[in-house]
Amino acid sequence: MLITVMEHLIWNIDPILVDFGFLKIRWYGLLFACGFVGSFLTMQWIYQREGKNVEELDSLLWYMVVATIVGARLGHTLIYDPGYYLSHPLKILAVWEGGLASHGATLGIILALYLYRRKYGDSYFWLLDRVSIPTALAGALIRIGNFFNSEILGIPTQHPWGVVFSRIDHLPRHPVQLYEAFCYLLVYAVSLRIYTLRGNQPGFTFGSFIAMLFSVRFVLEYFKTEQAMYDNGLAITTGQLLSVPFVLAGIACIVWSFRTRESKPAG
Repeated sequence: MLITVMEHLIWNIDPILVDFGFLKIRWYGLLFACGFVGSFLTMQWIYQREGKNVEELDSLLWYMVVATIVGARLGHTLIYDPGYYLSHPLKILAVWEGGLASHGATLGIILALYLYRRKYGDSYFWLLDRVSIPTALAGALIRIGNFFNSEILGIPTQHPWGVVFSRIDHLPRHPVQLYEAFCYLLVYAVSLRIYTLRGNQPGFTFGSFIAMLFSVRFVLEYFKTEQAMYDNGLAITTGQLLSVPFVLAGIACIVWSFRTRESKPAG
C-alpha cells in the first residue's frame, strides 16, 4: 500500500512481487535481473557498433553475473559486518537474506574481466572501458530494488520529499536509494557519451566511470545511515573510506590514458 500523510510519502510496498508459496519473486530480484538484461543490451549495441562477435557476450555475461554476486556478497560480509559473518561463515552463502556491497562487486568485475581476457584474448582496457558503461545502469536498477526492500536507509529529514519507510520506523528519511539511482543513470548516460567520443583512448572511459561513480557514493554517504556494524574511528563512514581509493584510481587511469595517447607516435 502506498499513501501520503501530511507532506511525507509513506512507503509500505511488499518487497515480494509474486508469492507462489514454493517460490517468491521479489521486486529486488526482478530489478537485479533487469539490470543484467539492460547491461547485455548495451554491450550488444557496443559489439555490433564495433563489428565484434555478439555471441561472445553469452560467456561474458556469465562472468559478470558470478563476479557481481560473489564480489558484492563478500564485500558486504567481510567489510560491513566481518565479526558476525566470520563467526557464522555459512551465513556468507545466504544471499537471499540480503547484503551486497558495490565496492566488492566492482573489484569482482575487475578481476573477472582479467580472467575473461586471459581466456578470450581481448585487450584488458578495451573490456574495462566498455563493460563499465552498463555497470552504472545495473547499479541504478539495484538501488531501486533497495528502495522496494526498504533498505540502505537515508538519515531523517523534514524536507517534503522525505519518505517514511513504515516497515522500518515512522521517521521521514531521505530516499537516498532514489538519489543514488538517479545519479547512476546520469553516470551511465555520461559514460556512453564519453565512449562515443573517446572510445579509442584506452582507459579513459573506465577511469571516468570509476571516478564519477564513487564520487557519487562518497557524497551520498552523508545522507545514509551508517551500514558498517563497527566504528572505524574516523570522521567519514566506511563507505566513504572505501570510495576514496576508487576515485583516486579513476583519476590515475584518466591521467595514464592521456599520457599513453600523447606518447604514441603521430601518424
